[in-house]
Amino acid sequence: MTFLELAESVLKEENKPLTSSEIWNIAVKKGYDKSLNSQGKTPWATLGAQIYVNAKDNPKSIFAKTDSRPKKFYLKLMANTIDIDDNTIPEDLPPAKKKKFEYLEKDLHKYLTYFAYYHMHCYTKTIKHHVSNKKEFGEWVHPDMVGCYFRMEDWKKEVNDFSNAIGVRSIVLYSFELKRELSFANLRESFFQCVSNSSWANESYLVAARISEDEDFFDELSRLSASFGIGVIELDVDDPHSSEIIIPAKHKKNLDLETVNKLAMNNDFKDFIETVKIDLTSRKIHNKEYDTVEEIEKLKAK
Repeated sequence: MTFLELAESVLKEENKPLTSSEIWNIAVKKGYDKSLNSQGKTPWATLGAQIYVNAKDNPKSIFAKTDSRPKKFYLKLMANTIDIDDNTIPEDLPPAKKKKFEYLEKDLHKYLTYFAYYHMHCYTKTIKHHVSNKKEFGEWVHPDMVGCYFRMEDWKKEVNDFSNAIGVRSIVLYSFELKRELSFANLRESFFQCVSNSSWANESYLVAARISEDEDFFDELSRLSASFGIGVIELDVDDPHSSEIIIPAKHKKNLDLETVNKLAMNNDFKDFIETVKIDLTSRKIHNKEYDTVEEIEKLKAK
């Protein structure tokens, strides 16, 4: 039995949307895990990743997902006979409570890399600030991470050749500023740090693993985002596939090449733009030149 076959059996028998953890727990109770063709140490994580990617990227997938957090899955053929908007708390989740947040900002990079790759089709690169000459840079010049989405991966060769011939850009460049958490205490400094180092990119995002749920805070965050076109991403370190863009960024057509030139004094950024150029020319993505996309099992094990 494959992971997807296991999920299909459980969802068909339970006849309701379930989280990946609920699917796994039910499968274990029914003994389906003993028929699973896998020797992995965290099969529940593999199950969740496979269902999510299949539901998102496979047009012929039998699975669909809800918009809730955490994500729940159901079979498309059962959509008219079940309550898709079921908002009950999953049985396998403990009561919500504040827990100690032990992650450093540098620890969050791998989660953003994972989310960007699977949900934005974006290849990321971490920019190490310490390798730059501080005399040539202001305090907030560097983004923490940069990224590139290659439209050519979705376009036919003829369309890509046509876009190049008429001067239509076939990439989207991203700038990311990461914070452990966002609240009124650090909102303005974090936000304007993101604004300061993102003028060069097509889209810019402020990223955090914990964002205040205060209504007044979110109103202010939304106001600033609307004013400056900065998007916001909330990372979920417990379930990376439940990370989401809570405020989309405003897309800018033109790049600030003067700032690109300044950032290129940093070797990481210079390597990034050189790799993007080579990939565009060769029409081949050199994955090893970008940040490594870790397996979901490794992310959830940390």
